[in-house]
Amino acid sequence: MRIVLANEGPRIETDAIGLRPLGGVETAVALLAREFAARGHDFRLHFEGETAPLPGRADLVIATRVPRLFAELPKGRRVLWLHNPARYLRKPRHAWPLLLARPALVTLGPYHAATLPGWMPGRREQIPLAVAPPFDEPASERAPPAPVAIFASNPTRGLDELAALWPRIGAGELHAYSGAATYGGDARLAGRAAPILARAAASGVRIFAPVARDKLRDKLLEARCMLYLGDEGETFCLALAEAQAMGLPCVVMDRGAVAERIVDGVTGIVARSSEDFVEAARRLLTDDVAWLAMHRAALARGPGPGWSDVAARFEALA
Repeated sequence: MRIVLANEGPRIETDAIGLRPLGGVETAVALLAREFAARGHDFRLHFEGETAPLPGRADLVIATRVPRLFAELPKGRRVLWLHNPARYLRKPRHAWPLLLARPALVTLGPYHAATLPGWMPGRREQIPLAVAPPFDEPASERAPPAPVAIFASNPTRGLDELAALWPRIGAGELHAYSGAATYGGDARLAGRAAPILARAAASGVRIFAPVARDKLRDKLLEARCMLYLGDEGETFCLALAEAQAMGLPCVVMDRGAVAERIVDGVTGIVARSSEDFVEAARRLLTDDVAWLAMHRAALARGPGPGWSDVAARFEALA
């Protein structure tokens, strides 16, 4: 099958997964590209504005996030792979190229699908992401670790609020692996993140630079739980999926798609209020029996479907 996958951002090589920190969208693009190539397709990974020639026609033409990319791409079955809440597609600069291309619309899950405006034409599919290596390797059961909680998301997605709650939890340490390096050192994000990180540090949060996934796996295996209040912009959350794959219980709130990543009361806790969040975090940090039960349940779920499954579901759209 001839496949073209296009992304708007700066070029990311598929081997970047293990070499440096990457955001969720960049990770997903690189992993799907790698899988298409491994499955023997005539595959091209295209980045907006590149001048390298493309084939005149392809069996499957996938644009990531923005429908304007279709103007640069060959003819063929069009698919718009969405990663952000889809309400932005109402804007004329997105709606017109979408109406012209009439692609199949791929979202990442129920919450994400609900953000699609109802008037948009085209087939709709939900294709969840898969975890990135090395989180696709099963983890082993371990004894309750030291009371260290981890935050591993964009600092603008709730770190301020989490840091404000942290003194009330009053148990162990909170380590935040967070910063602009995940997004290629973006200067605008760095400017927004700096005061948030400073306030978090002042609240007792230990701040660490983002790390590549192999090192992050080691940190998750040493941690007690992941804490993330969630965000309406979160349409999947690979960080939570990776934590759960390692058997790490998580405490979240029902914001965005984050509650979709755990089984409430089994592999983690979906808190209904800030008070519930504080109590749930304290419990997982201090109660070995509760921690071990959720740890074992998360391990039993495992990493879930892999990128081969994701690629197969995209191929079925051709």
